[in-house]
Amino acid sequence: MTFAVRHEGSPRAVADLKAADVLAGLEDGHWEPTDEVRDSDSGEWQALGDHPQFAAAAADIAPIPRKDHPDETRLDMNPLIDVALVLLIFFILTTTYETVRKVLDMPGTTAQAGKVKTITPQEAKRLTIMVQARQQKGRAVIKVEEMPVELDGLTDVLRKAVADTKKTTLLIDAPPDIDYGVVMNIVDSARGAGIKKTLFVEPPAPKR
Repeated sequence: MTFAVRHEGSPRAVADLKAADVLAGLEDGHWEPTDEVRDSDSGEWQALGDHPQFAAAAADIAPIPRKDHPDETRLDMNPLIDVALVLLIFFILTTTYETVRKVLDMPGTTAQAGKVKTITPQEAKRLTIMVQARQQKGRAVIKVEEMPVELDGLTDVLRKAVADTKKTTLLIDAPPDIDYGVVMNIVDSARGAGIKKTLFVEPPAPKR
């Protein structure tokens, strides 16, 4: 009886093999236990590992089944989400803190509590750089020492005023109707110009 052997599912086969030839092919690794064999009597293809005559030899050379390992390429996103939330909270708190830090410097108080230090207009002119902000026709008009200045160029003007007068204190005269953002831009420009202290003109008391 002769045998024909083919690789699993292949249309081509090696025919006229004896049993010893098939066994030698298994031992040499030319054939795999999953390859198919057909004898001249039955005419049906079946795996070498299932054929009664070659099953034992195929079992001896069958590779050890690989262990299934969990897929380690999948990332656990929960720790990443936790870190992202912590960073988000940190940035929110930092931004809020920086906003709170922009506290307006009010005129200093004397050693006796409850009394606010006041200065005369002459002292203010001599010791400070005066910035006025007024609301005219729906827009803020800024003046530095009575000279109109655009808000975008305020830092350069203040820097030049500091260099010319050697004054490092700014006095802001801004009524309550001035937008808070404009006042904060003036304060930021003063810091950028090297001004160390910012004071505010106290608005007049409302008439009764």
